[in-house]
Amino acid sequence: MSDFTLADLERIVASRAEASPEESWTAKLIAGGQKKAAKKLGEEAVETVIAAIADDRENLTYEAADLMFHLLVVLKIAGIPLANVMTELERRTTKSGIAEKAARTDA
Repeated sequence: MSDFTLADLERIVASRAEASPEESWTAKLIAGGQKKAAKKLGEEAVETVIAAIADDRENLTYEAADLMFHLLVVLKIAGIPLANVMTELERRTTKSGIAEKAARTDA
C-alpha cells in the first residue's frame, strides 16, 4: 500500500498552481477558472460512474484518481482546504448516514 495521501496531492496541486499554464495542466485548469475546472470534474465523475457500472476495476481506479485530482483543483480555486472537507466527513461519522441526512435542513 502506498503512503501517498490526499494531503500530499493537495500540496502538489498547490505547487503546480504556481507554474505557468503552458507548462502545467493544473495551472492551466486554475487559469481557466472555476467553471472550466468544475466542468472537467463533472466529466471525470461521469467517467468514474461509467467504469463502475461496467465493473471495469482497472479503469475505475484510473478514473477515481482523475476524479480526486480534479476535485482538489476545484477546492483549490474555491479556497477550500482539504482539511475542511475532512472535518465535515469526520463530523458526519458521529451518526449513521441515514440520521445525518435526515438532520440536514435541506433534506
